[in-house]
Formats: sequence, C-alpha cells, structure tokens
Amino acid sequence: MLTQQDLYSLEHYSASRSDYKRVAVEHRRRRQIKLGQNMTLHFEDRVTVQYQIQEMLLIERTFSQQGIQDELDAYNPLIPTGTNLKATLTLEYGDPAVRAAALARLQGVEDRVYIRVEGYDPVYAIADEDLDRSTDTKTSAVHFLRFELTSDMINALSANQSSLTVGVDHAEYTHSTQVYSITVQSLIADFEQQPRLLLN
Repeated sequence: MLTQQDLYSLEHYSASRSDYKRVAVEHRRRRQIKLGQNMTLHFEDRVTVQYQIQEMLLIERTFSQQGIQDELDAYNPLIPTGTNLKATLTLEYGDPAVRAAALARLQGVEDRVYIRVEGYDPVYAIADEDLDRSTDTKTSAVHFLRFELTSDMINALSANQSSLTVGVDHAEYTHSTQVYSITVQSLIADFEQQPRLLLN
C-alpha cells in the first residue's frame, strides 16, 4: 500500500516526469495482455498505481493532504497484496455504435475472465469489488479484477515450473493466450516485494 510519504512532491515529480514516465510506461507495457481484438488486461502493481496517482495529482494540481489521501484511497486497492494478481480490464471498440452493441452483448463478461497456471484449475476474476459497473442491460468498458491464487499455484509459477494462460470464455467472446515469459516474471514479483520506481 502506498502512503503520502511514498509520493513525490508536485515540483519534484514535474521536474523528473519525462524520465519517470518513460520507465513507468515501459513497465506497464510489459504487464499488458491482449485478449483478442477488443480486450486488454493491464496488470497493476505498485509502480503502475504510483504513476497513475502522480499523474492525477499533477494534472489536477492537488496539494492538499485530503486530496492526496483521496487519490491514495481510490487507487491503493489495485495493488496486489501477496496472494493475488490485480488488473484493469478494458473493452476497446472505436466506433460508439459498435461499442454500445458490444457492451450489451457482453453483459457479465468481467466474471468470465480467468488466469490458469499450468496443471491447475482456472482462477476466475472477482470483479469490481468497489462498485458494480454493469447494469441489467450492458457491461462497462472498464472493470477492475482480482485473481486470488493458491500457494501451490504461486510456488509453481515462482519456480518456473508452470506456464500461465489468460483467457475469457463468455458466450459472445472467447479467447485465450499464453503469457510471455517476460510478463510472467513481472507478475511473479507481485507475490514478493513490490517494485519501486525511484526518481533521481
């Protein structure tokens, strides 16, 4: 969990933003997994969450302790806690009419996203614990997901004994993909010491 003491002042962050952004964006890119043409999983961690918070504070020119704490309270739940992986799921359709139709067809898709460690049963996402983003007629274009793994699954991944697959098995959208090793290695860190991105 991030605290106010972990964050950089607006002045310090602004002065080093370009270097920080370059490293943070590359880190985030390694943790993105495409699920077919229209979905992406963005696995979150301490680095991605701090980058998002620092950007929000800078853009909104937030200096007050309460404003900073509000951002921390909003984004801290996205940081893995040692037994899980957490991700933002985005449903991506450029045309508004196509997007509206797809979101209606894909109602409940957030509950059908899974990860599977080789040799174990799939782990389906626990979606939108902060608030329900779907309605009776459509899903949302953005969801926040938690995947809770057993200690055996974590050990198998950490020991490089098993591959990792990510997928979705909704009636209107089915896709699975094996996760590249560079991404698996980044995700394994979520069960250990959370990485930090330091400014000069």
